[in-house]
Amino acid sequence: MKVSIAIDGPAAAGKSTVAKKVAEVLGITYIDTGAMYRAFTWYAMEKGVDCQNEIECVKLIPEVEIELKPNHIIFCNGKDVSELIRMPRVSANVSYIASYKQIRLFLVDQQRKLAEHESVVMDGRDIGTYVLPNADVKIYQIATVETRAVRRYEENIGKGIECKLEDIEEDVRKRDYIDSHRDFAPLKPAPDSVLLDTSYLSINESVEAVLDIIKKNMGEK
Repeated sequence: MKVSIAIDGPAAAGKSTVAKKVAEVLGITYIDTGAMYRAFTWYAMEKGVDCQNEIECVKLIPEVEIELKPNHIIFCNGKDVSELIRMPRVSANVSYIASYKQIRLFLVDQQRKLAEHESVVMDGRDIGTYVLPNADVKIYQIATVETRAVRRYEENIGKGIECKLEDIEEDVRKRDYIDSHRDFAPLKPAPDSVLLDTSYLSINESVEAVLDIIKKNMGEK
């Protein structure tokens, strides 16, 4: 039986880490939609385009080819950008790119096609509300701004990326505002989603909580 699991939530809530591990446990495909927006953002910046200029960013759509490879590798126009898209400068601009309707439509079409023929765990901002509104299980994963900032800070330090905690916290707050106030497919929980606060949960505890939600919801269907 083909199943679709949607995990939404704000920036740095740990969605990708949890979704990836849940997909591994269930033996199904993981789709990181945020990485797709990051790849587009990276490309725009490489081209010298101002990410706050919607008209110029939308013009790039015909040029962009994004591929999701096994082992969570992502290519943009033939280049492995898996690490490059996690740089702070990309994080600081991705919410602008993700707010542009034409770019969202372009990437959502690809995301839906990926979920058409196989079971998936897909995470993002609007999976349960817009990309996969009929997903079998919808989870809205949250954590406090402070917790999310610390997680992102530790992740960056672990990768050797220089950063300041206060800058990351400011960026998280800014992204929350942009994501939740955009006109098209804003960040918000689906009415039928299950709220999961991971502020005080470890990664493994968060994964177990998601698996419990999936088991309970699938048992009711």
